[in-house]
Amino acid sequence: MDNPNIVHAYSFLYYGKGGNVQKLIHSLKYYDNKELGYLLGRQAALELQKANSPLCKTELLLPVPLHPRKQKQRGYNQSEWIALGLSSVWNTPINMSVLQRTKESDTQTHKAIYNRWINVKDIFAVQNTNELKGKHILLIDDVITTGSTISGCIKALHIVPGLQISVFSIAIA
Repeated sequence: MDNPNIVHAYSFLYYGKGGNVQKLIHSLKYYDNKELGYLLGRQAALELQKANSPLCKTELLLPVPLHPRKQKQRGYNQSEWIALGLSSVWNTPINMSVLQRTKESDTQTHKAIYNRWINVKDIFAVQNTNELKGKHILLIDDVITTGSTISGCIKALHIVPGLQISVFSIAIA
């Protein structure tokens, strides 16, 4: 099967070590501030809409999933809260079940580039490809550092016929 068509990619903010964006992301991920994800997603959606971005026209929002144990520990999926903010402006549906993290992996935070890729190798799977067939989806993550997580998701999604993928993150490092 051919690789899915990657149509667009966009990051809202630049993540600099020790900067304000790092503080925002840490607050979102590690300090139970899920509402911040919603607000950042909403603000990004408003700005993208104002710029008439093609991301606003995607048919389905697909947050990068957490492993169920990690989500239970954290209490929420930060990418889902970002998607909720985007959806509040664009009225685009969110699907939290079709892309799943099937294996628990260590945190990527302190890993070298190669080890990040190995850490996420074959940990994502697609359930019910018919929900995605022929659609243009927006894959959503909080931060893109090396691209290994997004790449792992795209690798899993390659089995879906006619799928077009755009990528959105709150920040890029």
